[in-house]
Amino acid sequence: MTDPAASALLARIAAAVERLAPPAPANPDWKRSWAFVAEPTGFRPVTDVSGPDLHLLQGVDAQRTRLLANTRAFAAGAMGNHALLWGARGTGKSALVKAVCREVVKASGALKLVQISADLLLAQPGLASALRASPCRVILFIDDLSLDADGPALRALKPMLEGGLEAGDGNLMVYATSNRRHLTHRDPAENAIDDLHWRDTAEERLAISDRFGLSLGFHPWDQATYLAAVRAHAEDIGLAVPDLERDALAWSVQRGARSGRTAWQFILDRAMR
Repeated sequence: MTDPAASALLARIAAAVERLAPPAPANPDWKRSWAFVAEPTGFRPVTDVSGPDLHLLQGVDAQRTRLLANTRAFAAGAMGNHALLWGARGTGKSALVKAVCREVVKASGALKLVQISADLLLAQPGLASALRASPCRVILFIDDLSLDADGPALRALKPMLEGGLEAGDGNLMVYATSNRRHLTHRDPAENAIDDLHWRDTAEERLAISDRFGLSLGFHPWDQATYLAAVRAHAEDIGLAVPDLERDALAWSVQRGARSGRTAWQFILDRAMR
C-alpha cells in the first residue's frame, strides 16, 4: 500500500519545485516588430536592428548565398536546415544572420527573428516549444554559442535540433554562431585511439554540431577583403578622407586583426573625427 504521509510529502516537494521553475514567457506581440530579444520576463521588440545591410558585407559571398537561400525557403514554408556559422572572430557571422533576415523580411515579411542566450534557453525549457507552435515562422538566434562538454546547456539544446526540419514540422529554426566549429572544447585524451572511453566521449561532444544541417565556415580575412570592407562602409556613409586605405591598414596593424569588425571600428573612428 502507498504510505499517505509519503505521498503527501512527495506532492509538496513537486509543488515546491514547480514554483521554483520560472514560467515560460508569453509569446511576443508579433505585430510590434520582426525582431525580438528574449528576456526572463518576456520578449523585447527591436525596431532598429544593428548591423550593416547585406550588400555591405564583404568576404562572405558563398556563405551569404547559402544562408539566404535557406532562410528564404524556410520563410516561404518549405524545408530548411538549422544553421551553424563558425570561425574567426569579427568576420561577419552574426552580422550575416541579421542582414539575411532583414533582407527576407523586406521581401516577404513572413519571418521573425528572436535572439536568445544559451543560459536563458536552459532556464526556459518550454520556450522553444511555445515558439514552434506560434503562427509565425521564427528563427531562434543564439549568438556566440560555446558549450561545456558535459554542461546542462548542451543537453538543453540537443532536443531542439533532433532530426531534420521538414515542412509542416513546426515554425522554428535555429541559427547559431560560434568561434568553435564543434561548439565544445576538445580534450587531448580524445586523440588516444586505443582509449574507447574517450572516443565515445568525443563522439558525444561532436554530435551537437552535426545536428546543424547547414554549417558555414568563416576564415581570417586577407588585406584585399579588409580594404574592400573599409571602402564599402566609407561609401555607404559618405565618408571622404585622404589616405583612407593607408590609415585603415595602420589601424588593423594596431588592433592585430583584419576583419569586418575592425573595418567598421576604423570607419567609426574616422567619422567621429
